[in-house]
Amino acid sequence: MKLIAANDHSARVTGKNVIDMANDADPREVSLAGIERVHLSFPRFSDGRAFSQAFLLRRRLGFQGEIRATGDVLVDQLPQMERSGFDVAVLRADQDLAVARRVLAAYPGYGVGKYQGDAVDAHPHFVSAISA
Repeated sequence: MKLIAANDHSARVTGKNVIDMANDADPREVSLAGIERVHLSFPRFSDGRAFSQAFLLRRRLGFQGEIRATGDVLVDQLPQMERSGFDVAVLRADQDLAVARRVLAAYPGYGVGKYQGDAVDAHPHFVSAISA
């Protein structure tokens, strides 16, 4: 997962290949034709609707572009964001990039081909061992 400091991210969405999706929007009702990047907002750290939106985009709709978390993004949310299908997280201004990298490194077992399935790779490692 790519991490971006708040001051390195432009809040303005420009171009027709990027959409800023409100956290109460249903991704199934949005046209994704030609869209390369979707910004999903966390207005408060306790509002997790963007997790569901990312999962829907990635797993149900097969969106292959970038899904970016914006807003009130805290480092302790990063492992779940990665598992939900986010590619990029724009950290809240008071969050430290070094700490965020350590948090992500502390959970290496969630990656592709590991022990649990997620929004990006639905098949856990042990499924291939059983079917072999």
